[in-house]
Amino acid sequence: MAEDTMLHEAIDAIRRGNKKLAKDLLTRLLKADQHNATYWVWMSAAVETKKERLFALQTALRSDPENAAAKRGLVLLGAMPPDESIEPFPLNRPRLWEEELSREEEEKKTKGFKGFVRNPFVRLAGVLVVVVGIIGLAIFGLTQRKPAARPNTITPGPSPTYTPTPTALNAKPKNTPAFIGPTPLWALLDATYTPTPLYVDTPRAPEASDYGHAVDAAYRDEDWEAMISALEEVAELEPYKADPQYYIGEAYRFMGNNAKAFNAYQKAIDIDPDFGPGYVGKARVLRYINGNANIRPILDDAIAKDPFFAEAYWERADYWLEKKDYEKAHEDLEEARQLAPNSPIVYHHLARVYLAQEEFEDAIEAAETALELDRTRLEAFLLLGQLYEANDQLAKAAEILEIYVLYEEEDVKALTILGGAYYSAGDYDLAIETLDNALKISRFYGKARLYRGLTYLALKDGKNAVYDLNEARIALPDSFEASISLAQAHILEEHYGDCFIQVERSRPLAENEFEEVSIHYWRAICHEGRDDIPAALKDWEAILDLPFSAEASLMRSEAREHLKALYTPTPTSTTGPTPTKTPSPTQTPTP
Repeated sequence: MAEDTMLHEAIDAIRRGNKKLAKDLLTRLLKADQHNATYWVWMSAAVETKKERLFALQTALRSDPENAAAKRGLVLLGAMPPDESIEPFPLNRPRLWEEELSREEEEKKTKGFKGFVRNPFVRLAGVLVVVVGIIGLAIFGLTQRKPAARPNTITPGPSPTYTPTPTALNAKPKNTPAFIGPTPLWALLDATYTPTPLYVDTPRAPEASDYGHAVDAAYRDEDWEAMISALEEVAELEPYKADPQYYIGEAYRFMGNNAKAFNAYQKAIDIDPDFGPGYVGKARVLRYINGNANIRPILDDAIAKDPFFAEAYWERADYWLEKKDYEKAHEDLEEARQLAPNSPIVYHHLARVYLAQEEFEDAIEAAETALELDRTRLEAFLLLGQLYEANDQLAKAAEILEIYVLYEEEDVKALTILGGAYYSAGDYDLAIETLDNALKISRFYGKARLYRGLTYLALKDGKNAVYDLNEARIALPDSFEASISLAQAHILEEHYGDCFIQVERSRPLAENEFEEVSIHYWRAICHEGRDDIPAALKDWEAILDLPFSAEASLMRSEAREHLKALYTPTPTSTTGPTPTKTPSPTQTPTP
């Protein structure tokens, strides 16, 4: 088969050290089959950086969860813990792609003194020094011995630097990631991001054909300035066609120059008033030029002029989503799905609509479908991670966002969700490290403060817990969890007066029976700490008078124990159990 031949050529290219050719061949294979784990494993040997290797191997494992080669590669790179069922390498010899990973990892491990000692030339020199020393001892005696001089180590030069990666094709300006680093794998598969140009592709006149080839090359390379320059030449030769002006508008949009993009789209419409994509482009950039502009009539025109242009429907669905008219958003997305049944963007928009309606199961199903259709869309990883968190599937959120933050290291929302997932799993050190990184980006981000405060609370670090949870309470004034958790942090510091005040502040935020029980529970603890036993008894009794709630059963049991102890003939004050032995709210923090 042609695919087998191309794969063998890619492997041979890796063997000869021609990674550029190998990456090109594997990219073409992946365009045809994004879910082929073998292609992704070999891609991990063709790319240049550890981030890219991790992405490739993680994607391979998602395509084939039992893929032993992907597991071995992740173990080798330190991204997966060793397991008895996973051999680091085959017993006979490692495969070529493993040799590549192993070689580069060994190079890192053998720098410095160990690397110096392992150098074969240094070893040979050491042997010669020993031989010469023995001869010297034999001739001149022990008094003539001199220490052998060690050669200087060689310090490796600086790591290579990379230029910023341009935005993905067909991306909106507001979603453009500011990424500095290696070329991400999703940029290699640019064919999955080009529905608009393919839709309006028209044959070029003979005199413009050379410029047309230049446009295609610039488009593939995401060289927007070169693309604009070539398109201006095409527009001069074909003034009667609308698509060159439309392409110019797209290039300006990808560059973030919305004003020039708007003018180009308008020129396309002036040339051909029935050119639907021009209206869609105009509506896209108008919302950034004038946030109060009503783009709905423009999108209505786009659909009326060209009812087969799927992007017009999902852009109008975005408009309905902003207006919270979810029924109309669904209608437009169904039309888009009929026109583009395999478009991941349609399912991505559907997931956003379901999320807005808090229909988490449907949202997750749509987001998983979007990622299945195109596993290189970083924004799909982010959305799915957010959905898993909203549905309290924090372990899954961590799994998906660990891949996402490899490429988007400064996305504060993703880092916060990931840190919260680590907190939930009890990995407190990793939670603190991740949330520290989030707060370096946005020091007042309330949700990150809340998760870090909860982590400090679990670690019984009262001082840091009080600071973070107080900041979280200010940033999230409607969050019951932030407010009542701050009361618990005051208990750790034995600030029982502050604890009582904070519980009282939390009362108006309680919305369900569990939270009502929590108010009485923590207030009783505060009363005991202040030696106000009568007030504590009232709160313990109030807990037993409230309707039974399975979620609050532990607090009810402890209320009985406290009442039994406090009603003894000689009552003694007790500060109650430590926060780690008592339940705390489990609701997902409010954004």
